[in-house]
Amino acid sequence: MPPRRPEILAPAGDLDSLRAALASGADAVYFGLDEGFNARARANNFSVDTLAETMALVHRAGARAYLTLNTLIFEPELPGVEKLLRSIARAGVDALIVQDPAITLLARAVCPQLELHASTQMTVSSAEGIRFARALGVTRVVVPRELSTSEIRRLASQTDMELEVFIHGALCMSWSGQCLTSEAWGGRSANRGQCAQSCRLPYDLVVDGQTRELGDVRYLLSPKDLAGVRAVPELVDIGVHSLKIEGRLKGPQYVTTTVQGYRRWVDGVVAGQPDEAQLARDLADMSLTYSRGVSNGFLGGSDHQTLVEGRFPKHRGLFLGRVRSVSGKDVRVTRDERPWTGALGLGEARPEGPQGAVSAPIGEPTPAELEPRPGMGVVFDASAPEDKHEPGGPIFRVERQGADWVLGFGHPGPDLGRVAPGQRVWLNSDPALVRRTEALLAQGEPEGRVPLALTVSGAEGAPLRVHARAWGHEASAESPTLLTPSKGKGLDEALLRDKLGACGGTPFTLAGLDVSALPPGLHLPVSELKALRRDVVAGLLPQLERGPRRTVTDTPVLAAVRAEALARVPEATGSTPSETAPRLLPLCRDDAQLDAVIAAGLGEVELDWMELVGLQRAVERARAAGLRVTIATLRVQKPGEEGYDTRLDKLRPDAVLVRHWGAMMHFLERPAGGPRPVLHGDFSLNVTNSLTAAHLLGLGLDTLTVSHDLDEAQLFALLAEAPAHRFAVALHHHIATYHTEHCVYSHTLSNGRDFKSCGRPCEKHQVSLRDRIGLEHPVIVDVGCRNTVFNAQAQSAASLVPRLLERGVRRFRVEFVRESREEATRVLAAYQELLAGRCAPAEAVRRAAVHEQFGVTRGTMKVLG
Repeated sequence: MPPRRPEILAPAGDLDSLRAALASGADAVYFGLDEGFNARARANNFSVDTLAETMALVHRAGARAYLTLNTLIFEPELPGVEKLLRSIARAGVDALIVQDPAITLLARAVCPQLELHASTQMTVSSAEGIRFARALGVTRVVVPRELSTSEIRRLASQTDMELEVFIHGALCMSWSGQCLTSEAWGGRSANRGQCAQSCRLPYDLVVDGQTRELGDVRYLLSPKDLAGVRAVPELVDIGVHSLKIEGRLKGPQYVTTTVQGYRRWVDGVVAGQPDEAQLARDLADMSLTYSRGVSNGFLGGSDHQTLVEGRFPKHRGLFLGRVRSVSGKDVRVTRDERPWTGALGLGEARPEGPQGAVSAPIGEPTPAELEPRPGMGVVFDASAPEDKHEPGGPIFRVERQGADWVLGFGHPGPDLGRVAPGQRVWLNSDPALVRRTEALLAQGEPEGRVPLALTVSGAEGAPLRVHARAWGHEASAESPTLLTPSKGKGLDEALLRDKLGACGGTPFTLAGLDVSALPPGLHLPVSELKALRRDVVAGLLPQLERGPRRTVTDTPVLAAVRAEALARVPEATGSTPSETAPRLLPLCRDDAQLDAVIAAGLGEVELDWMELVGLQRAVERARAAGLRVTIATLRVQKPGEEGYDTRLDKLRPDAVLVRHWGAMMHFLERPAGGPRPVLHGDFSLNVTNSLTAAHLLGLGLDTLTVSHDLDEAQLFALLAEAPAHRFAVALHHHIATYHTEHCVYSHTLSNGRDFKSCGRPCEKHQVSLRDRIGLEHPVIVDVGCRNTVFNAQAQSAASLVPRLLERGVRRFRVEFVRESREEATRVLAAYQELLAGRCAPAEAVRRAAVHEQFGVTRGTMKVLG
């Protein structure tokens, strides 16, 4: 028996892209609404007013529709979200893709049958995390793009949850749901669908305080695009439910080439007849429509030498070769099999590593070589990486000269005065692909994709009855004429299949015919058979268009859902409303900072030893000084990394700062055997509203750290509806902008593809990334070899402290990154004075900023008005 074919899930940023996806054979599409709350706010998206029509179009094509409500929700938006959910459920959307637990709580109250999928933005990355999502009513998890096929296999073996895997398209440099660059640097939150694509900007590498020259490699955080074709056989064998194509900001041509290519490849893999030659052609078409260069992403495991090319952040297409000479309007191009050349830092030319060429275990995707043709577009790599207007244009003439091509250009055409020998040449467009998509769309709606099952019954002297079933919907019809004995073969199966199954021009195709309840030798005019077919189709079609059967409540639910969630919140163990003195919570990352905390005479410390080296000794030192000890977990956890939480638990901390759903469930489900540590939720749980807060507190978290996505108004709106004394606020910190699986140290300071071969340069050097305005952002490695890029500037919420104290907030965190003991001492003293009422907010910020090379800003917790 062949394996089950996974769903091909296509992006739809507008109506033309949606039609292209359906015409190309997508099993499902996903898209967002103009009304917001989707992670691609810049896409054209769809209107809730026409959502029912959109659903009808998708369902007639035999596909499912998933709506993205995959952003964080602010407190004032909850009533609007409830109203929107009601409209979505009535329109027939097949499933919601969500990030914020608040949406799941509201959706279950508005429409219990509405299917819920956990977005990759929810950062559900382990079986323990899946248990959290399941309790929310989630039936499918979109796994992080950072998981390899072996990790996905391990995850699938630990749960029966449906798994959806990104298979193609742009890669985010940061773990989804954990990127704060747009918010920190531009006030545009990626968790709100407004990614500013800071990863596509140039950076200089600073090693131990000195700039490291990397030649034309400037885009150190811009990954190549994912083309996971080589992972498909293993993903099919694992049994993943859906293969997802990224690209809601791309057009119908991209959607057509990707959906058609993956549909052919997946069908061939499932049938045991994969067509490698066709795959190479399809990959070439995909690359011509949009590609920054292709890779396995993380599906083949970490490969820090091939994920980032570093010379460009935008569409390249297919590598053709290098310029050999320029003469008038002609450019001679010679084939070069090694597009990635040039030394990088201490390493050799990539992709060569210590043992030769580095390749992921599943094998790199390999697009076919294409002969350039007149009309195709080319682009020449600019000599300056920051050049936004690289020379390029359509080819007018092609001549083959030995192993070289001579490309002739006209008007419009590239500025060949800026093209020089040695520059790389890329094919980046093909009018034939545009025409192919246009022809596909001109064919109209696809037909015959919804399987139809018919049951036929009757008896002599009774009408013929036809009962139809399709996608959970049913319809029946009876003939006006009674059945009579036949003089010939009568209504045999062949005749009924021919006349009742002729569903041309409809969404249906006959998949099953049951005639066991119809005696042989009966007659009915053929015209009535055709009429019965039309009747059952007419009965099924409106049901099909409306989608799944559901009950949608008209009664407002928000107040009741919030009250029910708050009623489940137990009394805190670590902080109570009776507390009057505010607490300063220092978070340290090295021994020198811990020395400052001990000297400051504080009662509590949070230890974030990111590589865990020396953590036990730090715990012992803090305890000996009389401090309550909180240990921070990793920011994320992949399958197989559960041992990190166990390792922390063995240190018997007073409390744990929980940063991911898996750690939360690990400690909540911890078997008896000593007291359970107090659990504090960190900012990375993305708490922005009272519903999510109450749910997490009700599960057993003692306190929560408010999300860095909140500004002043949004923060106080949250605190007005939730117990303020159960929240911590980051008073002073360098915001953790990126949290990435890609290791900048390994990529730039070694030839190794992963921790086994990198030589651990992170133990010998300190790296920062300097941006375009001269700010140097520290890069720190954790025990999982993941990098966190911290903002160069510290930010402070000092100006909000008087109002926060008045509201009831008592926990104020001060986080350190690379501060010395002296610097940490000054910062702690400034904020101790502030919380004691002996120092005004502005003066506290001035004192805290003494050591800051780049100053202290209000940052994400900006004060409005």
